[in-house]
Amino acid sequence: VPDGDAIRETLQETLERADAVIVTGGLGPTSDDLTREITADVLGLELITDEAALRSLEGFFTSRGRAMVEANLKQALCPVGADILPNPNGTAPGVYVPPRLNGRSNCAVFLLPGPPRELYPMFHAEVAPRLRALSGVEKINEAQVLKFTGIGESDFHHGVDQKLAEVPGLEYGYCAHMGEVDLRLIGDAETIATARKITLDHFDEFLISDDGASMEKTIVRLFKQRGIRLATAESCTGGLIANRITNVPGASEIFTHGYVTYANEAKVAMLGVSAEDIEKHGAVSEVVARQMAEGALRESGACIAVSVTGIAGPGGGTDEKPVGTAWCAVAMKGGGTTACKFFHPRNRKDFKLSVSQSALDAVRRRVKAGC
Repeated sequence: VPDGDAIRETLQETLERADAVIVTGGLGPTSDDLTREITADVLGLELITDEAALRSLEGFFTSRGRAMVEANLKQALCPVGADILPNPNGTAPGVYVPPRLNGRSNCAVFLLPGPPRELYPMFHAEVAPRLRALSGVEKINEAQVLKFTGIGESDFHHGVDQKLAEVPGLEYGYCAHMGEVDLRLIGDAETIATARKITLDHFDEFLISDDGASMEKTIVRLFKQRGIRLATAESCTGGLIANRITNVPGASEIFTHGYVTYANEAKVAMLGVSAEDIEKHGAVSEVVARQMAEGALRESGACIAVSVTGIAGPGGGTDEKPVGTAWCAVAMKGGGTTACKFFHPRNRKDFKLSVSQSALDAVRRRVKAGC
């Protein structure tokens, strides 16, 4: 759908009333990527090829063993006098048009690519510093994201909301995800430190990270700090725990084995789980979860092993073990084995995610406790 007119009208309007305009998307090589051209036209600036941007484009394709097609050449175009903003994660560089070049108004213009994996790093590296410089404000507000698991938004409202509301200059908000709650704090450094202390005085044991890092990234970081390694033994999650860990760069330093023992025969053959105990207690039981973790620890040579076994549904549940029941065990070399029971009555996909989150949190707590 042609959207050139909409882009032009929106840009013309925002230039008249804003100090800075950030435009995302439309910097690609296709005919409908019009952001660069329309912006230059609205500002009355000529587009020229930036040689440094062109060399960067050529290097991007060469490093990947691909030929650069002619359409990509437009991604090296830049308004005269503007700055190219490097994009280390893609082919579309950004553009910064300083206020002095804007004949329409005293407004800075930033053009950034749309994909989040390209947009976010470029904003923090290239845009935020320029905005600070343009603002002329010495004391800049900061933002900190505290990520929690095992508690809900209502716990925060009951426990710390009133106290946080009384902190001068603080802005804060909650964002709930599956198995997590993010608390975003905005203010100067002293204000954030005060709010952080208030929050952690109540909920420190539930804190995953204080920089927005995910559960799996926190686990990898924690294991690296301790110089220990992890193995997993999964039944109901089908390898999701191992998948989450190995999605983190550097996981190879801490992750040794991922056993997916979905069938009872696999639990017996690969992990040495007792067939008699499976028959007596059922595959979804504390006894089997413990044996799975201990078997993974023994077979892998890791320092810690975590296991999960559960009933994802929609069938297979009983009055004693309804759908959503899961057992987790964490075995530590020289530290024994602990086990805990979860209940996550959700659809299969959400059940697997919730169980993986609870299991990783059990690992986190065990490592931080040191036993």
